[in-house]
Amino acid sequence: MDAGDERQLVKEWHDLLVQHAVVYQSLERELQARHGIGVSEFEALEALARSENTQCRAQDLTDVVHLSQSAASRLIARMERDGFLERAICEADRRGILVVLTDEGRERHMEAQPTRRSVLARTLRETG
Repeated sequence: MDAGDERQLVKEWHDLLVQHAVVYQSLERELQARHGIGVSEFEALEALARSENTQCRAQDLTDVVHLSQSAASRLIARMERDGFLERAICEADRRGILVVLTDEGRERHMEAQPTRRSVLARTLRETG
């Protein structure tokens, strides 16, 4: 790769980082202001709403929200405290923990979906 190609590649990387930051910050601000949740909470609610029986293993949710295991564990605890989800023992593997969407979590997700769509449409078009 010559120096010009490398500079272009690095520029594209930096442009992607800027776009991510703008979109993420806008989404975080709007979701917090309108619905009292952040991006991680929304993504967890989204994953649960789309999953079979509105539940998944806690580890699978960790992978979806792109957080470390300890950060995801704190997120799950906070969301359980807020009434958005419940934890249950996995009947198929008693060592596993399931995370189950509650009615309150389903409602918050449905209320926040239009906000996410609006922010994504606006910010991705502005920065893209």
